[in-house]
Amino acid sequence: MSWVVFTFIAAFSQSWRNAFQSQLSKNINVTGVTLARFLWASPLALIYLLSLYHWFPAKLPTFTPYSWFFLFGASIMQIIATALMVILFKQKNFAIGAGLAKSEAPVSAFLGVLFFGTSLSVLGWMGVLFGAIAVMLLSCPNGIRSISGKTALLGLACSTAFALTSLWVREASLSLSVPFPHSAAWVLFIVILTQSIMLTSYLALKDRATLKQMFVKPKLVVMTSVASFIGSFGWFSAMSLQAVPYVKTLGQIEIFFTMLISYFYLKQSISKKDIFALVLIGIAAILVMWH
Repeated sequence: MSWVVFTFIAAFSQSWRNAFQSQLSKNINVTGVTLARFLWASPLALIYLLSLYHWFPAKLPTFTPYSWFFLFGASIMQIIATALMVILFKQKNFAIGAGLAKSEAPVSAFLGVLFFGTSLSVLGWMGVLFGAIAVMLLSCPNGIRSISGKTALLGLACSTAFALTSLWVREASLSLSVPFPHSAAWVLFIVILTQSIMLTSYLALKDRATLKQMFVKPKLVVMTSVASFIGSFGWFSAMSLQAVPYVKTLGQIEIFFTMLISYFYLKQSISKKDIFALVLIGIAAILVMWH
């Protein structure tokens, strides 16, 4: 059940990262806010990898073309997913944007079963279903007509990009010839480093003003990166141990943390419908933990 602990860590950290990114998006463009997620996370990922090898020695992994495909694919897809989430924050309030993006759990279930050989139990599918219903309730506070077609498409695109990222991260971890947690640590470091290099290079060539803005509010950028690193550490570790749909369905408890942050940190209200959705998320979490 270690994957449950890692998922809780990931969900809690990611809810804070999303809150920090939501604040950053008020002053920095989409690319800059996306980079904030990775900028200081790669040194932390390297420290974690080196520490792991120092305290728990293991052989170095063998990287195949299969491994590199999933590593680079996950790196690019997560950048796309994060950028879409930042755009969602600008479309609706913070809680709704996060809610739409969290529909990645049912998307990862269908994609996993269709293309990645994932198999779910009856209880697992029930958990995914309950989680999906909860996300729909959260994404449509005033009924489904309250969300524009553009926002709905952005939410679906964002959740699909996150789902593919997760599935490819798991495939990359399983393809390495080293045991857990070393395999997850290698994937974590390579993916975050790749993302940092790509986004920093792009901004250095195309938008140096935004790159300079990253250091205008360094505290918020650092907090975003640290929360992102802890979240990715949790997700990558959990997905190395358990099928993605189970991890992502349990990970919907992030919405509970998001609601608390929205209420206390961002001063946004919580409706009775939101509370009902949280109950459904709790049921979904129980079902996937004891599938």
